[in-house]
Amino acid sequence: MKKRGRPLKYDHDEALDSAIQVFWSKGLTATSLDDLADAMNMNRPSIYNAFGNKKSIYRKAFARFVAQLGEQLDRNLFGEQDLKKAMKQFYSSALDTYFIGAAPLGCFVTCTAVVEAATYPEIRKDLDVVIKRIDTIIEKRLLAAQQEGSWPKDGDTENVAKLLHATLQSLAVRARSGESRSSLKIMYSSAVDMLC
Repeated sequence: MKKRGRPLKYDHDEALDSAIQVFWSKGLTATSLDDLADAMNMNRPSIYNAFGNKKSIYRKAFARFVAQLGEQLDRNLFGEQDLKKAMKQFYSSALDTYFIGAAPLGCFVTCTAVVEAATYPEIRKDLDVVIKRIDTIIEKRLLAAQQEGSWPKDGDTENVAKLLHATLQSLAVRARSGESRSSLKIMYSSAVDMLC
């Protein structure tokens, strides 16, 4: 039997990708439903029916961005055997993302969720999960380097992973504030040389 009603006239993932761009530029609070409707090419009732309210759209966009980030992390950190090369590829790839578009926006997670976490407990929880996940993935890469004998056996994998992650967060903020890509490359290269 055929379903009644009009067929969906939007692509779910494309609509979320458009929402990501709006939230990434303006943040959750400053983004209006009209901004989202224009970007997603949907009317407001359709947006509500498909995605829920503005916070719900943000959280779905956040989850989509994080899933893409996870794939990027695995590809860059575990696709290269040399630890220093792997970390530098990881940061270079992050800068590719941060510098998309005319004005660098930094990281969607770092540059939007941190601001909203104080107001929305669900977003604070989402942010905490992502921070711990990235810490864990970087620590796993350091542990692999220890097992291979390319990183000191007595190295503090947990805290070095947090410092490497903090470097990533700093790159995001500095990119958004206007620091040049060449300057940020020098910064992450120095961090990798010191920590790895």
